[in-house]
Amino acid sequence: MNSFIDSGRVHDAPSNNWVYRVLPRALWPYAQLARWDRPIGWQLLLLPCLWSAAMAAGAAASLGSFSAGRFLFHIFLFTVGAIAMRGAGCTYNDIVDHDIDMEVARTRSRPLPSGRVTRFQAKAFMLLQALVGLVVLLQFNGFTIFLGFLSLALVAIYPFAKRFTDWPQFFLGLAFSWGAIMGWTAEFGSLSLAAISLYAAAIAWTIGYDTIYAYQDREDDELIGVRSTARRFGDNPQPWLIGLYGIAVFLMLFAFLAAGAGFFAYVGLLVAAVMLAYQIVVLNIHDPLQCLALFKFNGVVGLIIFAGLVLSLLARLI
Repeated sequence: MNSFIDSGRVHDAPSNNWVYRVLPRALWPYAQLARWDRPIGWQLLLLPCLWSAAMAAGAAASLGSFSAGRFLFHIFLFTVGAIAMRGAGCTYNDIVDHDIDMEVARTRSRPLPSGRVTRFQAKAFMLLQALVGLVVLLQFNGFTIFLGFLSLALVAIYPFAKRFTDWPQFFLGLAFSWGAIMGWTAEFGSLSLAAISLYAAAIAWTIGYDTIYAYQDREDDELIGVRSTARRFGDNPQPWLIGLYGIAVFLMLFAFLAAGAGFFAYVGLLVAAVMLAYQIVVLNIHDPLQCLALFKFNGVVGLIIFAGLVLSLLARLI
């Protein structure tokens, strides 16, 4: 573990990431706090935003009010916002979990427990990232801005959830899936049953993939008393994952029907459902590397769903 600290890397991040090739070494700890060296985090945060924005754009196109410029601008804003707020959230999480991370082998080499940044520096960096997120948020309509501020309560609660519930992944889902309603409100300025259903689907999906991720830490979590769905589900998570991923697919199907999504959206959802089933079939909870790979695989799953929605939008415009 000391070799990782001496090298400036962290134990649970790839060592050949662009961060280590482009940024000066003095900035590596900040990139690690923001998880720039692990882009899957902000990608998974972004995907519900993209689904919602594309689903809303398709609905707007059917009403004759679609604007390509507005859609692309929203995609840009959500991308920048996801990177900034994922980074701020991870930095906040590391500040809250400072003591716990010192006890877990996988996280002991992170910037705070390894002493490469101070708590003051981490807090200052968190505020800087949050400021970027605020600038992005203020580009949207008033209702979406309100929802953005409302989500901060969920972000604040999540790091503490592992201390009082076996379902911290549920609280992660509440926070991480928030974009599933904001993409819709950014277009229409109001909520709909389709957006709420998409949000619920994203929550179930998030609980599923983060449970797979949590199996990497199950033994350490048991030793230090940190709670998780991986510990709750034990050695037989497959029935739970079937339920969670099944609920996600069903609710997403309902959302697409309510929004009047086109043919390709359903094709994308079908492909995604097969990919989710594959994860459940091959999962080996005793293989941490496979758990991490399957967790990351959900980024591809989310992109397939987004691609189906975009193709449906294009088909509607042609």
